[in-house]
Amino acid sequence: MVRVDDRREDTAVDLPEQFLDGLADLLGAVLSAEGVGDGAEAGLLLIDTAEMAELNQEHMGQSGPTDVLSFPIDGVGDGVDWMVGDVVLCPARADEQAGVHAGTLDDELRLLVVHGGLHLCGWDHGDADQRLRMWARERELMDQFSVLPPLDPWSGG
Repeated sequence: MVRVDDRREDTAVDLPEQFLDGLADLLGAVLSAEGVGDGAEAGLLLIDTAEMAELNQEHMGQSGPTDVLSFPIDGVGDGVDWMVGDVVLCPARADEQAGVHAGTLDDELRLLVVHGGLHLCGWDHGDADQRLRMWARERELMDQFSVLPPLDPWSGG
């Protein structure tokens, strides 16, 4: 089960509840594809750029907002009351990069959910080999779930 918490105060980026439910379903599908059992839970949190900048500084040592952060808690498992972790999205930041990355805001957010979900399951992109494997898995899952973006976000460095 994926719970959504949209705590943005700046709602300049309009995301209908139905779309947010679709993102939650997508995150659930990613977790399931990675072997996370049905009894597990995850969170999908949407925040403003200021809060994302704070989290990025605190947890990654980077200044400014980023598009997505993942916070694994219990990791991959299949027990009841199993909390996989949280994927934190910054829709305003995603909106800034969508046109040159995935294509549209909806596509960008779907990509970020898949990316963040894989991080919850232990995937990383700390070196070139890891990055290529993770990108291949993202592409595979997005194709499997029929949400491949119109642009190729995996062609960059």
